[in-house]
Amino acid sequence: MQQTSDLITLAFDGAVARIAINRPAKRNALSDELIGALQHTFDNLPDTVRAVVLTGEGEHFCAGLDLAEMRERSTTEAVHHSRMWHAAFERVQFGRAPVIVVLRGAVVGGGLELAAAAHIRVAEHSAFYALPEGQRGLFVGGGGSVRISRMIGVPAMTDVMLTGRVLDAQEGHRLGVSQYLVEPGQGLAKAMELAHKVAANAPMTNYAVMHVLPRIADQSIQDGMMTESLMAAVAVSDPDTRGRLLAFLDHKANKVRFQA
Repeated sequence: MQQTSDLITLAFDGAVARIAINRPAKRNALSDELIGALQHTFDNLPDTVRAVVLTGEGEHFCAGLDLAEMRERSTTEAVHHSRMWHAAFERVQFGRAPVIVVLRGAVVGGGLELAAAAHIRVAEHSAFYALPEGQRGLFVGGGGSVRISRMIGVPAMTDVMLTGRVLDAQEGHRLGVSQYLVEPGQGLAKAMELAHKVAANAPMTNYAVMHVLPRIADQSIQDGMMTESLMAAVAVSDPDTRGRLLAFLDHKANKVRFQA
């Protein structure tokens, strides 16, 4: 285990990096220092990393903004503060490698915004989700209006923000917060299993899924089709892809099979 700061720990398992938010006494609440440490860690991952598992130490993933750091800011300062969070979470969504996040306990406010920046979300049954900004006179500032609204839909996000409703793990799963729902204590093992599968993919394919697919989703149908064609041409011409296709044709690669 490598300590990148007092707030972040980093460990490696082959091509998989495990990044853990290390502030359990505060339910891993996000301070400015922690946001900076998170961005630094994602910015400086080794070239050998092909997938990332993001977790929170203790019983909770992340309880959102550390309200102890709330202070009066001018409008300009508040904009810059929000943009600082945007920059850090951009490194998660559009960084070096796909990110699988483990959700348990509180996934609240900025914690849910951070989770929405990941590519695959594994939730334990202890997870619960909320956006309490509406009851505190605030508005989401870490990219939630963009990512969470796409993740669960604008109507569901509107309800959660206006009413203060707290979603349990099953409700969140039905809405699309998580792609996998597992028993308590099994989240990390499931995330590591998925991460090793992801790490075995062709890097160019992983890059396309991370960086190109969400942009295609924001394009018109015809623009998206053209972008898809260009990305497909890039992927199929990659030497790694050619080797994988030859292995399949030579019956050396596994075929797709359904496992219940």
